[in-house]
Amino acid sequence: MMMIDIMLMMLGLLILILGVLIGVAFLTLLERKVLGYIQIRKGPNKLGLMGILQPFSDAIKLFTKEQIYPLYSNYISYYFSPVLSFILSLMIWMMIPYYFNMISFNLGILFFLCCTSMGVYMVMVAGWSSNSNYSLLGALRAVAQTISYEVSLALIMMSSIIMIMDFNIMMFSNYQNLIWFIIMMFPLSICLFSSMLAETNRTPFDFAEGESELVSGFNIEYSSGGFALIFLAEYASILFMSMLFTLIYLGGYDLSYFFYLKISLISFLFIWVRGTLPRYRYDKLMYLAWKIYLPISLNFLLFYISFLTLLYN
Repeated sequence: MMMIDIMLMMLGLLILILGVLIGVAFLTLLERKVLGYIQIRKGPNKLGLMGILQPFSDAIKLFTKEQIYPLYSNYISYYFSPVLSFILSLMIWMMIPYYFNMISFNLGILFFLCCTSMGVYMVMVAGWSSNSNYSLLGALRAVAQTISYEVSLALIMMSSIIMIMDFNIMMFSNYQNLIWFIIMMFPLSICLFSSMLAETNRTPFDFAEGESELVSGFNIEYSSGGFALIFLAEYASILFMSMLFTLIYLGGYDLSYFFYLKISLISFLFIWVRGTLPRYRYDKLMYLAWKIYLPISLNFLLFYISFLTLLYN
């Protein structure tokens, strides 16, 4: 590989990361605006035109605040877990399918599952190293929840993989020219969407940061930069989940405004759910994962396998 190719690839990755960060900034603005309309109050509207500079103001405020840390915390792991969490959430974006200049992943879905399972450790370490009962409880909840929903996430995605017989995300667009998979797999797509909500610790599954009982959960001891990085990691993963849903069920990847509109719509659904639904009960959450989503996804998987064997025979 020529040196200039590597340089161009690095430049492409840098532009991608910058794009993701700007996307995350405006996703937070969208969330505050939408929640403002849902709760019949004004969203941020003072800073810049219609509050458009608010995300940058938030970022400057968070990163310039004094970094405080608990005296009894395990300092190194406490300090580095938000950083690693943020790096992991950006690493997943490497598998975004491009027609040019980027790394082509033949095993993109496996890479996604590996990175999301690594994210569990970061939450666990962040909660444990803070040396606070609230953060430890939040971390334990988050770990149990994320591991449970990763199982259902993987099994639901297996049905789509069986349909295209490939782990490469680019292949999904080839098979959805005539009909989107959401029409063929509607119940599964709803299950996948709610599993994504649970995976990214969003309402109604935000037990890791249950404000009413755990004050703020696993990130209670974090302030300024550490909190900002945890926040950025969460929103980057929301954007990525929206893109993944669009790729698998809404027609695959194409270089058009419509593709980005679909991503925006799914991200809006994440926010809409937050503004509408109350928090679930924890035992109900586990019941949902193991007794509802697991049997449904296994049954659909067997159905699609038998469907394909009939088709090919």
